[in-house]
Parts: sequence; C-alpha cells; structure tokens
Amino acid sequence: MATRTRRSQRRTEALSRERIVEAAVELLDAAGEGGLTFRALTERLATGPGAIYWHVANKSELLDAVTDAVVAAALTIEPAEPAESAEPAESAESAESADSTQEKIRAVALGLFDAIDEHPWLATQLTAQLSRSPWGPVTPRILESVGRQVRALGVSEGSQFTAASALVHYILGAAGQNAANGRDLGPDVDRGEFLDAASKAWQELDPDDYPFTRAVAEQMREHDDREQFLAGIDLILTGITALHLPRG
Repeated sequence: MATRTRRSQRRTEALSRERIVEAAVELLDAAGEGGLTFRALTERLATGPGAIYWHVANKSELLDAVTDAVVAAALTIEPAEPAESAEPAESAESAESADSTQEKIRAVALGLFDAIDEHPWLATQLTAQLSRSPWGPVTPRILESVGRQVRALGVSEGSQFTAASALVHYILGAAGQNAANGRDLGPDVDRGEFLDAASKAWQELDPDDYPFTRAVAEQMREHDDREQFLAGIDLILTGITALHLPRG
C-alpha cells in the first residue's frame, strides 16, 4: 500500500499543471473547445483522470488557466515607467520617450493580435472571462499591460481608465473579428480570392446607396490585416495624445 501511494505521488508530481495546460492548448488548437475533454486530455498525457483533477477541478478552471497562460506568454514586453510630471513634453528626450512608449503599446497590441490569430478559441474565452470574471487573472493582466503604457504617456489620472479601456476594447474586438474571419473561411479558402470576390461585389453596389463602400472596394481587396490593425492603434493613440495629455 505504501509503495502504491509513493508511486501515485510521483506520477502526480511529474504531471505538472504546466504540462496539463500545454496539452490543453494543443487540444484546443486542434479541435476547439468541443475537443477539450478530460478523456482526451488523459489520453494525450497518458495518465488517469485523478492525476489531472489533482491540479484542476473542472473544465471551467482549466479553460481559465489555459487562457491566462496564453495571454501571459503574449504579453512579454518590459513595463513602462510612469511619467514623472504633468508638464508638457517638448524636449527631444521627452518625444523619444513618448515614441518608445507608443511602440510598447503597439507591441502589446500585436502580441494579443497574433495570439488570438494563432489560437482561434482564445477570442471567445477572453470575451467570456472579461464579462464573467473581470476579477480573475486575465482581465487585470491585459489592463495592466496597456494601462502602464497609457500612464507612461503622461495621460492625466482622470482619463487613464478611459484611454486604456478604449485601447483594450479595440485590440480585443479587432483581433477577435480577424480570428473569426479566418475561422469561418477555413483553411481551404484562398484569402486573396475571397477579398477579390468581395471587392467586386462592393463595386457592383448601387452608386447612389453605397458611394463610400464602392469607393473603398479596391482598398479592401489589397489591405493587410496586421497593418490595418496597427493603423487603428495609431488612430486611437493620436486621439489620446490630442485629448488627454496635459497642455501648457
């Protein structure tokens, strides 16, 4: 009996929470949330369900852990230091610091964009966690990564939450829509051919009812998703800089 107990303990120790999360990510990437079952997980890890339940109580807890792990890996930039004063930044050094901080915001945004693009299930899990449990680890992790940079820009304290929230909502919304587009099209659909067909359809719309849509049809055909995403970040940063930074 004692020997059996020691063997069980060794198996439980060898099967770490990190290994379980890694295997769960693989299952989610391959088959989506429906493919993540404890039975499939035990088969992939060559273990019994008891060893998994030792680390995670249920599928909901596992999904939370998996989502947090993927988000944490995506947010790997160094945190920015807050602006020291509310004086307007006019020196070359201050301008360089502001440019560096904006680059960090773009890095955060692209990290999340690429993670959501790589893991199509992530957008749904992020939406669920942000609405269901904003006190959990994922929401504060994302808000902190963006908010530190917003504060470092010199945004006034009363506007920091609004500015950071605008960036977070855009990042997750745009990245989630991009992932949904890829998921709905499927791997067998050629993106260029799809955009070409959509562009031609827009060009054939009634010119009186859809003058703008017809005018940008060619741009839609040729756009790059990541470049367009970053252009949106720049638009928001321009607005934050114009509206929420202290003025002399």
